Amino acid sequence: MEYVIEMLNIRKEFPGIVANDNINLQVKKGEIHALLGENGAGKSTLMNVLFGLYQPEKGEIRVRGEKVHINSPNKANDLGIGMVHQHFMLVDTFTVAENIILGKEPKKLGRIDRKRAVREVQDISDRYGLQINPEAKVADISVGMQQRAEILKTLYRGADILIFDEPTAVLTPHEIKELIQIMKNLVNEGKSIILITHKLKEIMVVCDRVTIIRKGKGIKSLDVRDTNQDELASLMVGREVSFKTEKKAAQPGSEVLAIDRITVKDTRGVEAVRNLSLSVNAGEIVGIAGVDGNGQSELIEAITGLRKTESGTISLNGKQIQNLSPRKVTESGIGHIPQDRHKHGLVLDFPIGENIVLQSYYKKPYSAFGVLHKGEMYKKARSLISEYDVRTPDEYTHARALSGGNQQKAIIGREIDRNPDLLIAAQPTRGLDVGAIEFVHKKLIEQRDAGKAVLLLSFELDEIMNLSDRIAVIFEGSIISSVNPLDTTEQELGLLMAGSTQKEAGKANG
Repeated sequence: MEYVIEMLNIRKEFPGIVANDNINLQVKKGEIHALLGENGAGKSTLMNVLFGLYQPEKGEIRVRGEKVHINSPNKANDLGIGMVHQHFMLVDTFTVAENIILGKEPKKLGRIDRKRAVREVQDISDRYGLQINPEAKVADISVGMQQRAEILKTLYRGADILIFDEPTAVLTPHEIKELIQIMKNLVNEGKSIILITHKLKEIMVVCDRVTIIRKGKGIKSLDVRDTNQDELASLMVGREVSFKTEKKAAQPGSEVLAIDRITVKDTRGVEAVRNLSLSVNAGEIVGIAGVDGNGQSELIEAITGLRKTESGTISLNGKQIQNLSPRKVTESGIGHIPQDRHKHGLVLDFPIGENIVLQSYYKKPYSAFGVLHKGEMYKKARSLISEYDVRTPDEYTHARALSGGNQQKAIIGREIDRNPDLLIAAQPTRGLDVGAIEFVHKKLIEQRDAGKAVLLLSFELDEIMNLSDRIAVIFEGSIISSVNPLDTTEQELGLLMAGSTQKEAGKANG
């Protein structure tokens, strides 16, 4: 059996933690091999070892049967290994082609040959069906296109073994479909792909084999055709996982959030939210369904005080809150799980214990007469870390050092613990594994059942269908339809999100 990659008994340690505990991974030529595990299981660490970013304490790596020592990403590139990172490594002000040739520029008479660069990038793009414009500026293209630029960068450098780190975490459903096709095109051309993921549906659709790791240990490798989502989930988490969110029928109470004909501009001064009205009652979850870029972010920012409204009103429990400062909005009874946890949810270079009291550090018992009581802060942090199963060496560890899933649990714990009347959950499970998703869904339903209003924004259609009691469809900045999840399907919802009327969507669905 010819393996293009063999990682044998790899052990990688960090202070106080064994990230990879004698793991084995064997990848065949021309296959898409999934590396599956919970947040913080050690998947990215293992791939960073393969890509030369980390040196293992023990174990050996073979590439195409030969034992190798990969001590840098340049060495990995020389061996034909390329990595498409979760957080893209692109220069915004450069064009796609300029980003791709960076460090490997074609020269003519001692100068960079731009024409040849554009031509070569276009050729690779056409060959693999990437459909990207080499002369577009990175700042002006979508996240999906930026990812294609990253893929092109590895192909330009001659990679025939590609590592994809959580590639669909930031993509819309349509972009995910296109990426899956690109991956199939790559293996048809003889490339091999290692896909780091915890999305079981994608593994079943696109992968040939899967290796599961749990808490740093290799659990099992198996053929995808011989398994199913339930088995993969329980191997990954170590227990059975429910994909269907159990909940009783909602008992909506009085109106908590009332938005009346608001208009909000985006950063370019263009109207992103137009004349939008929406209400959320106590004891219900209202889901906002829409293709990314239809005003969702601006709507959430307007409610939470992060962006000014141009006109219209936003009321919480009958009191107008539009254009108040974020702190005033928070104090009026709103909890906010932001869609970008790094930008709006955490101070990454603060300890996780201090992040947990970010919304209340200036109140008693954490502060008195302008002096912070760190002991009280960390005491509170310890109890929430335990209640929300935030996996961290201790409460003094910097937020940056935690996995994405554990960062998210800390934010959710902080926001729910404040007992807000309205909880805004924007992409609450983005980048989380099935065990963590199940936990977050349970917490949101607990809030609803405790009589709180919950506004859910998600690009995962099954999450919207699963959790919502009512679904508001947003298109070009307006709510164009309101549907009951029990009376609709994902297909109908997809058509509504694309701007079809309810009648048209119903017909197409029927």
